[in-house]
Amino acid sequence: MRYVEPHILRDLEKKMVFLGGPRQSGKTTVVKRVLSQSATGKYFNWDYDEHRQQIQKKVWGVDDKLIVFDELHKHPRWKSWLKGVYDVQKDHHQFLVTGSARLDVYRKGGDSLFGRYHYWRLHPFTLSELPKGMSGEDGLNRLMTVGGFPEPFLDADERQARRWRRERYERVLREDIRDLENVRNLQTLRLFVDLLRQRVGGLVVLNNLAQELQVAPKTLKSWLELLERMYLVFVVRPWSRQVPRAVLKPPKVYFFDNMDVLGDEGVRFENLVATHLLKHIQFLEDLTGHSYQLAYVRDKDGREVDFVVVRDGQVVALVEAKLGDKSVSRSLRYYAERLQPQHAVQVVWGLRDPIKDGKLSVLPPLDILGRHDWLSP
Repeated sequence: MRYVEPHILRDLEKKMVFLGGPRQSGKTTVVKRVLSQSATGKYFNWDYDEHRQQIQKKVWGVDDKLIVFDELHKHPRWKSWLKGVYDVQKDHHQFLVTGSARLDVYRKGGDSLFGRYHYWRLHPFTLSELPKGMSGEDGLNRLMTVGGFPEPFLDADERQARRWRRERYERVLREDIRDLENVRNLQTLRLFVDLLRQRVGGLVVLNNLAQELQVAPKTLKSWLELLERMYLVFVVRPWSRQVPRAVLKPPKVYFFDNMDVLGDEGVRFENLVATHLLKHIQFLEDLTGHSYQLAYVRDKDGREVDFVVVRDGQVVALVEAKLGDKSVSRSLRYYAERLQPQHAVQVVWGLRDPIKDGKLSVLPPLDILGRHDWLSP
């Protein structure tokens, strides 16, 4: 059972449920398992021609308790169509909707679905969600060598993982993006993604990349937003409030698939920490309703911490990712003293035993990233 399943079952009793997340992260498996626990129901996939026709004709029985629409966001008017179906049939059916694009941002024009659904985001496997019987050490090694997406993660075959990744990458760029946006220059978009893969953990200055690619900066901005919507990348922006001499720097970009990163082991480990933090705070956001933000902090004197976790406008955690360096980062110590977060942690790849330094903690990945509860309000 994946971590979102019991929450989806509970929420279906009151509203529709939307399940978003990257392509191949396991959404279809989750919804089919949820469907198997319903007395009766029907599954429809928009990508399948016959199902698409059945969706448009509303071909399901009055006794089908749970109706699942997979990839419904590709319906050109899916919001207004679904609103009408739900408002008329909510007393007779439950509705579960999935999408490999962000379902929570398609609110331009038409009637809003506000108040009619709960939204959950499904992420690939992480250290806090390992299959039964898998050790933490094995899980960590797989995350660093084949990534956390279910198929390559469970197979643990690096050659097959590379083949799977190339096919997924092609499908996202060629099919999924084409279905949602009119991107004419796919070749330049590919080059843009490759440049982002080389800059993980670093500052991404779109004006500089625009000159390199010979496109307008506003084009790259729209492409970056599109890649975010498609769950290929996520953006970590600077945090400046409550920080003396803070400077607003360009964003950083990380990938949902750890193996999309083109860089050394240290960069890949930083990306791994970023994906774990994002998965955790998005789960807490979907569960509790609190507002979370993942940011980084840097001031004019060059002091920087990789990740800042913000809840309802307040800094609750500082996290620094290091490869083998167990000496506490001076920047982490500096910001911990000034921001007074609940947690100030340096996560160190290769560290065996935790180290306590006052309010600061130097921890192996499993001791912090493998926990479910450490950021709970």
